Amino acid sequence: MTEVTPEIRSVPIDLITILNPRVRNKRIFQELVNSIAHLGLKKPITVSQRPGKARYDLVCGQGRLEAFIALGQTEIPAIVVNAVEEDCFVMSLVENLARRQHSPLELVHSIGALHARGYSYAEIAAKVDFSVEYVSAICLLLDNGEEKLIAAVERGVIPHTIAMEIARAKDGEVQRALAQAYEEKTIPGNQVLAIRKIIDQRNTSGKQLHKQGSRVGRVARPVTSENLIRAYQRETERQKLLIKRASLARSRLLFVANAMRRLLADEHFVTLLRAEGLSTLPRALAERIEPA
Repeated sequence: MTEVTPEIRSVPIDLITILNPRVRNKRIFQELVNSIAHLGLKKPITVSQRPGKARYDLVCGQGRLEAFIALGQTEIPAIVVNAVEEDCFVMSLVENLARRQHSPLELVHSIGALHARGYSYAEIAAKVDFSVEYVSAICLLLDNGEEKLIAAVERGVIPHTIAMEIARAKDGEVQRALAQAYEEKTIPGNQVLAIRKIIDQRNTSGKQLHKQGSRVGRVARPVTSENLIRAYQRETERQKLLIKRASLARSRLLFVANAMRRLLADEHFVTLLRAEGLSTLPRALAERIEPA
């Protein structure tokens, strides 16, 4: 960042531009206005003067600035620093996040704003003091417009890792159903990825959950968390059945291979096979029979 040199001066309010405006609580804002009206401004705002211009970019102190406007003031004490607009924007975001009572939504949109300005996940993580994994998850959700999932993550209802898996579902109804099922604790987190993959595979093969049938004119059923759980249970049972069948086939093949190995060790049996013109074996069986 550009080196900053503090200087305090009285700055005309109409020359200050708010780079990173945010909505504030009306009650808290009114308390700030009353405090400044009775006690005065305890701490100057921070601004940066634009090079060669008589205008300023606000770095921090939006609430104090708006309180002065509400009180009909035309100038405000400000610490003037030397910083380019990009640095002012980042400094403003970091200042907001440093406040003890910043809202989760402010954090999310601050991360999104930094990402939109070309900062890497690692750079953003260092500025907002969160993990790179968390930042990348939030950016993915923002890029996909997943406002509801973001809200669930910030409420602590859904971990960001689970939200990422839900967001990767190709169907919006499936996303909502997965989120609902997780929030209602009807599916554990380790099953979300499995269910999402199952549903994506079914949709790819034309077996969408929301189809009532193949007839034209049938009304599509909405995808619910119950549908997802049933689909997961059916797929789980199908996989178990496939494993049982594979195990049974393997056991039978081993039995046949052992039996044939013993029979081929019998010269009379081999002579009989030759007499009947049976001189070959299926490859799968022959590969499992070691020479006697």
